[in-house]
Amino acid sequence: MTAQTREQQRALDVYARVRTARDKGKALCAEYKPRVNGLGAAVLRDGLAAALAFLEREVKSNAAAQHLLEDLTWCLERARLPGLSEPSLKRLGLPGAVRALGLNEYMLATRESLRLLVWFRRAAQATFPLEEREHA
Repeated sequence: MTAQTREQQRALDVYARVRTARDKGKALCAEYKPRVNGLGAAVLRDGLAAALAFLEREVKSNAAAQHLLEDLTWCLERARLPGLSEPSLKRLGLPGAVRALGLNEYMLATRESLRLLVWFRRAAQATFPLEEREHA
């Protein structure tokens, strides 16, 4: 039996999380997909901490933002990055834990988040129903 690469593990984890979002209904899918598509650009433009702060602000009023933040937290926890251990994520939440990171750990978390967000975008495009199919 061969071991999986980190990229394969990211893909499996993300697809599993996106399928759970799909199974929660069309309304969540309609809100989840634009957030997934926009979060990667926000990380590149504003940085990981600012992008997560924006997402964190929407959590109370938007189920899709809450679901995406939980999904990203779960995937980053499985990546076992320094500074983003399960106790710190539980205590501070992902945005708080990211704000508490040192520079090197922050750069690693940003790179891993961007890699995950590419898979989130691919999974959302492949998993969620197309708008054209809904109108047909």
